[in-house]
Order: sequence, then structure tokens, then C-alpha cells
Amino acid sequence: MLVPKKVKFRKWHTMRRNPKSTKVATRGITVAFGSHGLKATTHARVRSNQIESARKVVVRALGKTGKMWLRVFPDKPFTQKPPEVKLGKGKGDPVGYEVEIWPGRVIFEVDGVADTVAVETLTKAAKKLPLKAKVVARH
Repeated sequence: MLVPKKVKFRKWHTMRRNPKSTKVATRGITVAFGSHGLKATTHARVRSNQIESARKVVVRALGKTGKMWLRVFPDKPFTQKPPEVKLGKGKGDPVGYEVEIWPGRVIFEVDGVADTVAVETLTKAAKKLPLKAKVVARH
């Protein structure tokens, strides 16, 4: 799984979860490296194990000829309290890392395979992630 080598702060603020937020991504919104990309259409916090699961699907489907780029990195630690712990007593311990993905962000890019294979592969990867996404081609 993807984890940062070093972090400045052990725990981050959780921030707000506003489902009606109109915030959209401003960086990483175009297909820059490959021919096809997987673009998020909804907001989500994607954990490193979910990214790894989707990455495995893409790599397996592309074979030796295709190339894949991962455009996001989980650098935000998330915490969790142990089971059966009552409220209070501070914040939980860090258990993993996640990345906040806003609508418009390109998550994966692929190249070196036919268009149909690329679309099919990225659609499979999108099913592994906790967000809605669409496959876009390079302009």
C-alpha cells in the first residue's frame, strides 16, 4: 500500500464533509501522460488500500504492453478509535492514509493499449473506488 516516507504531523484535522459542496479540483484535471484517464465526478476520501486494489486491476488488465500512471497519492493520515471505546478520551490513533479527491481530478491514466481495452480497464478500476468516475480520452 502507498504510505508517505515521512509526515510532518501525526494527525490532521478531519475537515468538514459537506455533501452539497460545489468545490471542484483545479489541478490534475487533464489527461497529461496517457491516452485515456479516469476522472472523478464526485467527491470522496480514497484510502490507500482502495487505490492499491484499483491499481492491481489496471495493471493486470493492461498486460506487458500497457503503461499506467497513478496521479494521486494518499498523504493525509486518518485516525480510528478502537472498538467498544466510549466517547471522549481524545482522538484515535492513526491507522492509515487517504487522499481527498474532488470532482474533475484525474486518478489513473493508461496508454499503450487499444481504446476498448483502456475504457474497459478504467471502468473496472472505477468500481473499486468509493466515488463515481468517468473515462476520458486525451484531447
